[in-house]
Amino acid sequence: MSATTARPRDPRVSVVIPARNEARNLEIILPMLPPVHEVILVDGDSVDDTVATAQRLLPDVRVVRQTRKGKGNALACGFEAVTGDVVVMFDADCSADPDEIPRFVQALVEGADVAKGTRYSHGGGSDDITILRNLGNRGLNLLCNVILGTRYSDLCYGYNAFWADVLPRIGLLPSTLPRPTDGSMLWGDGFEIETVLTCRWSAAELAITEVGSHEKLRVHGTSNLNAVTDGIRVLKSIMHERRRAAEGRARTRFAASSGGAAAVGPSGSAVPTSPIVGQATPAASGMPASAAPASAAPAVAAPALPVSTAPVLPVVALEGDAA
Repeated sequence: MSATTARPRDPRVSVVIPARNEARNLEIILPMLPPVHEVILVDGDSVDDTVATAQRLLPDVRVVRQTRKGKGNALACGFEAVTGDVVVMFDADCSADPDEIPRFVQALVEGADVAKGTRYSHGGGSDDITILRNLGNRGLNLLCNVILGTRYSDLCYGYNAFWADVLPRIGLLPSTLPRPTDGSMLWGDGFEIETVLTCRWSAAELAITEVGSHEKLRVHGTSNLNAVTDGIRVLKSIMHERRRAAEGRARTRFAASSGGAAAVGPSGSAVPTSPIVGQATPAASGMPASAAPASAAPAVAAPALPVSTAPVLPVVALEGDAA
């Protein structure tokens, strides 16, 4: 267990839902959610009644405004607002089954740091995945497992849950970083977020349990996912996270051999420092140096992911009830 204090047996659950123009889907899915500590809706500049619908159906819903664009930024904004013990990543398009939330939470209570949803184990499946996406997912999954030494069965699936106390070890980009002036997305702000999280959970040597999950069809609207362009971003993410983990191990070995101390980030986690000026580097948050916005001062980089040199923990499959 990565937490330094005992975790509750009956955790407060925070459900984070990124949404953009999903009013009609929220009408269906929000009433189906089980009782939880809080529901955080992250609105991505919707032009329909997404926010009003959520507030009508769930008067206690917490609405957070997305600061940049992309699913990764939406999730990061939601994570920053979490006050519960457990975080559940939940899509607004009706593809995720609310009845599976207790199973994810149970996996965490039984000892996992992360409950990773998978469509490729007992109790899992998909009504939505196409042949092309299926082949792409399997290829990227195999590549990730070979390169990073993991044993995931579903790298890109976004239905996951984890203890909130592991957030400082993931090092996502903070919501306060400005939008790029050229309209592009910062690294980690897009659909590659699931891959980034999955790679960093493993690099942080968290205990990961796979939970069988059945993906349903989107009910209303069309997905913003593009199998080709987002597949390329996922591929780049795998290579980037491999490099990031290697650099982290090198910094750890250097610090151990030189007796130097790392800088400490806002969350208390170690932040790699520049050998010249001692400031937090873009790599501390996983942002490639070339992607760092010119207006973003190094001092606001997200906490670094402490990476040790021990072997990555294997993924343990949890067999859910048959769908």
